[in-house]
Amino acid sequence: MPSIPTTLPGLAVIGGGPAGLMAAETARAAGIEVDLFEAKGSVGRKFLIAGKGGLNLTHGEPRPAFDTRYRERAAEVGRWLDDFDADALRDWARGFGIETYVGTSGRVFPDDRKAAPLLRGWVRRLREQGVRFHVHHRWLGWGDDGALRFETPAGEIALQAPATVLALGGGSWPQLGSDGSWVSSLMARGIDVAPLKPANCGFDIGWSEHLARHAGAPLKPVIAHWRDAGGEHALQGECVLTETGIEGSLVYALSADLREAIARDGRASLTLDLAPGRDLERLQRDLARPRGKRSRVEHLRRQGGLSAAKAALVIETLGPEALDDAGRIAAAIKRLPLVLKQPRPIAEAISSAGGVRLEALDDSLMLRPLSSHDLQGRDLSGIFCAGEMLDWEAPTGGYLLQACFASGLRAGRGAVAWLSR
Repeated sequence: MPSIPTTLPGLAVIGGGPAGLMAAETARAAGIEVDLFEAKGSVGRKFLIAGKGGLNLTHGEPRPAFDTRYRERAAEVGRWLDDFDADALRDWARGFGIETYVGTSGRVFPDDRKAAPLLRGWVRRLREQGVRFHVHHRWLGWGDDGALRFETPAGEIALQAPATVLALGGGSWPQLGSDGSWVSSLMARGIDVAPLKPANCGFDIGWSEHLARHAGAPLKPVIAHWRDAGGEHALQGECVLTETGIEGSLVYALSADLREAIARDGRASLTLDLAPGRDLERLQRDLARPRGKRSRVEHLRRQGGLSAAKAALVIETLGPEALDDAGRIAAAIKRLPLVLKQPRPIAEAISSAGGVRLEALDDSLMLRPLSSHDLQGRDLSGIFCAGEMLDWEAPTGGYLLQACFASGLRAGRGAVAWLSR
C-alpha cells in the first residue's frame, strides 16, 4: 500500500459512490488534487447492485414535475438539478460511449442496461486524470485536532485535509458500505442530522401460513388507493407478496406516505383494486354464475380473472366462508383492505430517508452549524456533504441516482470555490 502524506495537498473525498465520484471528478477537472477514500475494497458497489436488473440512470419526466418527486425537498434538489439535470447526466454518460434510452415507464437506461461498463470507464478516467483511490479506508470521524481518522489494514491513520467532501451514503444495504455509522460522529460535533428511516421499502402485514406460501408472487396489475392530508389518491402498478407483507415498485412509490402514517397513527391503511380491467357490476355477474363442479377457489380464479396469489389474498382477507357471496367477493376484489403494521428494517430498504438536514448546509453544501464551528469550537468550514447522506428522499426509477450525481457535482464545485479562496 503506498504511503499517504499526513497532510493532503487538496480535497479529500470520503465515499466511492456516485456522489463521491462526481465530487472527485468535478474538483479534479478544476485542477484540484483529489484523494478518494472508500471503506470497501472497491468503489461503486451499491451502484453495481442497482444495475443488476437494469440500471435506472435517471428519468425522462420533464421538469418541474421531475422536481416534485423529491417531496418536501423539491426546491433544494431542484437547484442541484439546475446545474445537472437528466439531459446533462445522459450527455455525461455519452462521454463514455454509453448511449441511453427512455423506457415505456419513463425510466432512462443505458442501451445495455448494465452499470459495470459505465463504472469501469468512470474509474479508469478518474485514475488517468490523477485522482488517487484509497480502498479499505473506513472513516472513523475526526480527531481532536480536526484530522480525518481512518481504519486501514495497516492500522489507524490520521490525515489533515484543506477541504473534505463526505459522501458516505445512507443506512440501506449496509453490507455494501452505506451503514449510517457516520451519524454519531456528525451529531457529536453538533451537526443537525435527521434520524435515518427506511425508504422505498416493503411493509409488514402479518399473513397466515397459507398466504405466506405465496411469497414472491407478483400482484399485477393493481390499483392502490390511500388517503393522506391532501385527500384520496390512486396509483396503478405492480407489487409482490412477501412472507410478512408486501413490497415492490408500487409500494415503494407510496412508502414515504405509508411510513409517516404508521409513525403518526401506529398503522397505515391501503386498499387494492385487484381487477382494474373489470367494474364492480361485471364482477358481481361473473362471480354469480354457477360454479358446477369447480371448487370455490377455482371459481373465484376463473370468473374473477384472478391469479392464484390474488385469489389467496382475497380468501385471506374475507375467509373461506364468504366465497359463496358474489357481491361481497366482488367488493373485496375492487377494494381489498390492507393494514400495514410497520416498514421493513432499513437494512432491507432500497434507500433511506433522513440524514444531514439541508438547513445545516449552505447553498454549496458546506456545513454551517454553530457558525461553522462545532460544540467544542473546532472549525467545520471546508467540509461538504453530498448524496444519500443528505436529508431528502425520492422514489425509485432514476430519481435517486440523479440527485446523488447532482449533489456530488454541487459539493465538488463548492470545494473548488472554497480551496480557491
